[in-house]
Amino acid sequence: MIGRRNFGKALGVVTASTAAASCGRMPDPSSVSAAARTSAPATGTAETSRGPSFAVVRQIHAGELNIGYAETGPAHGPVVILLHGWPYDIHSYVEVAPLLAGHGYRVIVPYLRGYGTTTFLSGRTFRNAEQVVFARDIIALMDALRIERAVLGGFDWGSRTADIIAALWPGRCKALVSVSGYLITNRKAQQQPLPPTAEWAWWYQYYFSIARGELGLAKYRDDFAKLIWRNVSPTWHFSDATFNRTARAFDNPDYVPIVIHNYRWRLGLAPGDPRYDGLEAKLAEGPPVHVPAVTLDGALDPFTPPGNGAAYRSKFTGPYAHRTLQGIGHNVPQEAPEAFARAVLDADRM
Repeated sequence: MIGRRNFGKALGVVTASTAAASCGRMPDPSSVSAAARTSAPATGTAETSRGPSFAVVRQIHAGELNIGYAETGPAHGPVVILLHGWPYDIHSYVEVAPLLAGHGYRVIVPYLRGYGTTTFLSGRTFRNAEQVVFARDIIALMDALRIERAVLGGFDWGSRTADIIAALWPGRCKALVSVSGYLITNRKAQQQPLPPTAEWAWWYQYYFSIARGELGLAKYRDDFAKLIWRNVSPTWHFSDATFNRTARAFDNPDYVPIVIHNYRWRLGLAPGDPRYDGLEAKLAEGPPVHVPAVTLDGALDPFTPPGNGAAYRSKFTGPYAHRTLQGIGHNVPQEAPEAFARAVLDADRM
């Protein structure tokens, strides 16, 4: 297993070449997908052993957390907040952020609770990872930064969080970009079995439901994350340096408790916080998203539902567009940064 790194270590710099490239015109998503299909090796993206990183991670008290976040772009530009998933971190957006900053956006990329430099203000706080608390964290961050409305974009846990804010607090969400579409969890529906091939993709969810899985994540957190990356993004040829840059975020002392609680809560195996029962009841009803939205699917993502977005189309009732990215897996913003950035621009202009 890769050795443990120092928690909170400085995260490098955004390269000048990346920043300069951000000022150029972004290609159409279809051309990005075509490039992904023809890049070597195989049909996905490839990268060098070194890549850009965020120069500074800022900290701010927000709600029950001290949230670490990267920020780039003009201070008074329209705001975009980009949300990562598991097992990833803010560097999923390290190429998206300068592209959007080059178009005049103030881009904010926070570490979710349990990741990176985001920490709890009190050791006595319940390490809760039910779905609504992540949305509440981002609302608290927006309040702390005095941001009334923002374009929200995300994948994996980040998609779910952005979807929830768009559905429950539409006044705070100007527009939405959601990878895998509508991901708000209905725990009652989660009790029903999926076809075996779909269940296979979720194998780790069941592993985490037992004590052995919790011990395994704690002992092999880096190996575990790297396996997930390879399985869900089969044509993304990331380097060890790229992985190690993100794996620092897993050194957070709350990483394992947050990941374990999240997956156990989804299966009804762990309780949430009673204070949020009312909000979770609203989410269980599957509230629609009325704000302008662009949904993205990676064609090679094992979690992408069939039907080219048809499975969740009815949940988006406002201005809407859907795109399937050929040759791309689960981590869409890092595998196809130009396509993700273009989706943000298009959603904001709807």
